Formats: sequence, C-alpha cells, structure tokens
Amino acid sequence: MGLGLQAFVNNSSKFKPIIDFTADAYLEDDKVLRLNPDDTPIDDIGGMVNLFAGASYHPTEKVYISFVTGPSFISGRTLLGIKPSFGFYFSPTQKWTGKVSYINIFNRDKRTNEDFGSVSLSLGVRLF
Repeated sequence: MGLGLQAFVNNSSKFKPIIDFTADAYLEDDKVLRLNPDDTPIDDIGGMVNLFAGASYHPTEKVYISFVTGPSFISGRTLLGIKPSFGFYFSPTQKWTGKVSYINIFNRDKRTNEDFGSVSLSLGVRLF
C-alpha cells in the first residue's frame, strides 16, 4: 500500500509531461527466506520512495499510457527505477482515475545486481 501524487502539465497536446511521486510500504511478504549464493539472506524491501518524471500519451479522453523514470530510495540506497503505466478515467470530466503500473528498480540486490519488480494498482482523484 502507498500514497502518491501525480501531476500532468495540462496542455492541448496528446503528449503531456508528468511527475510521479510515490511512497510505498510492503507490509506483508510470502514468508520465504531467500538466500544469496553464499547463503546470506536477501534483505526485505520494507518500503520505498520514488520520484519519477516522464511523459504520458492520451489517445482518447478516457485512456492514457505513461512512462516515467527516476530515482527510487530503498533502505538508504538510491537506485534507478522505471514505471510504465496504463490509466483510464471513469468519467468525461476526468475527476476519478484508475491506473495499472509495473515498477522496476534496477540492481536492487547488492550482491547479485538483480532487479526488483512490482505491480501497482492505483485509484486517484483530481485535486485541481
């Protein structure tokens, strides 16, 4: 679960610059101990903060896709992340939105340089 703020630059173009700030907490895990090749445990994520920027494409008034990238802060480390998304509006006034995203953080594990990926489901309301 998490909390986020997404800002579009409202222009007449179908392409809009976007800033995406999110803070996510991973409260539960699957209770499986994952080990590195040297038998040391891989640390749990716990939570992360993302500050991403990019662009969105609005082919219709009800649908948009976006791609953002930037720093992700996990356990005191700053890593590169990407977040492609598919979003939709529930009404023509674009007051309420839903979004499905995939978040990929590169080189999350120090020893193996493996990435961390998660799927995000979002519900949002336009503030202004």
